[in-house]
Amino acid sequence: MINSPQQEAVDAAITSRRSIRAFLSKPVERADIERILEVAARAPSGTNTQPWKVYVLTGQAREKLSEAILAVNADPEQARRHTEEYAYYPREWISPFVDRRRKVGWDLYSLLGLTRDNKAGMAAQHARNYRFFDAPVGLIFTIDRIMEQGSWLDYGMFLQSIMVAARGRGLDTCPQAAFTQYHRVIAQQLGLPENEMVVCGMALGWADPGKVENSLVTEREPLAHFARFME
Repeated sequence: MINSPQQEAVDAAITSRRSIRAFLSKPVERADIERILEVAARAPSGTNTQPWKVYVLTGQAREKLSEAILAVNADPEQARRHTEEYAYYPREWISPFVDRRRKVGWDLYSLLGLTRDNKAGMAAQHARNYRFFDAPVGLIFTIDRIMEQGSWLDYGMFLQSIMVAARGRGLDTCPQAAFTQYHRVIAQQLGLPENEMVVCGMALGWADPGKVENSLVTEREPLAHFARFME
């Protein structure tokens, strides 16, 4: 089968998506951000509920949020008082999931020259999440607390659509669950209403090709491992 140019463009946007952890300071035009979000809003949702809400942070707004989170994160005693509002990861890890988690972590740290005993270095790298890895655009996503599990599934399709639409424009992203720990700080800084719950954050911008961490390409299981064809 010969793929059409349209098929190849869509496939390339999807398969070239990676979590970028170092961005250039080059700004992203507001018109591009708006169009990416407009395109992503075509993602499906049950009975067209469209459960997503996005806070787009640039300039001082992005810096102010980062500084507020980092101030808390730098103090272990304060940081321990902040916990995630929902369980993103399983409470009990089993194979193969824990193996994949460990591998991607150590693959990244190895690229950065961080050894297992360098706890401070690993903490500093994790803290870069809260600067959106220096991306010029930070996105914070929220959902109304009344929505149930199905709407969270819909939300994932919306997030994926943002990342694919960004790739179609040569931009890169990094979805970030790390922000959920500091949902109370985020709520205060952004003035979130009580009914809104933080889903995650996302960095958006132009990848820095000179940074070694951006050379990380995570592995995917072969099709035969996760798909079963039944006739």
